[in-house]
Amino acid sequence: MEEIRLDTKNPENLEPEEGARCARLVHEINQTFPLDPKLPELLSELFGSNAGENLRLNPPLFGAAFNHVRIGRDVFINSNCLLMARGGITIEDGVMIAANAQIISNNHDPYDLSVLTLKPVVIKKGSWVGAGATILPGVTIGKHAVIGAASVVTHDVPDYAVAVGNPARVVKFLEKEKFKD
Repeated sequence: MEEIRLDTKNPENLEPEEGARCARLVHEINQTFPLDPKLPELLSELFGSNAGENLRLNPPLFGAAFNHVRIGRDVFINSNCLLMARGGITIEDGVMIAANAQIISNNHDPYDLSVLTLKPVVIKKGSWVGAGATILPGVTIGKHAVIGAASVVTHDVPDYAVAVGNPARVVKFLEKEKFKD
């Protein structure tokens, strides 16, 4: 996966109007009771056509560049999720993300902190990201994989794998035939 570099010294690279739109909507989402019928409308406005049907998200939500997030159908995201999406985040159908998870698709060049290094994150169908887990730039979480609570995922995780720890390591595989696809 090729890294893209973005110089933040150029304000146009930061999409200031989009950033302001997202900040306003995230603030409003974070002030909304999770069962308020207004919440799905706000989420739809934030993610637009990039979110599938039946997205359930418990505020608060944090992050940046939400226009670079793609969410499938029947996704659940629990409270305090951080989506740093400048490099792109794709969350496929049926994914569950527990509270306090961090999904990060951008980093800083250690020699020039004003340069962002961008690599997309992909979380494939039916995966489960445990509470407090961190997924770092360029990682793909395989189909029906499980990421243990507080794990730090630095490398791709295969389909049906259970990965835990810091850095996350595969500790076992789930039985593929038990899933209904």
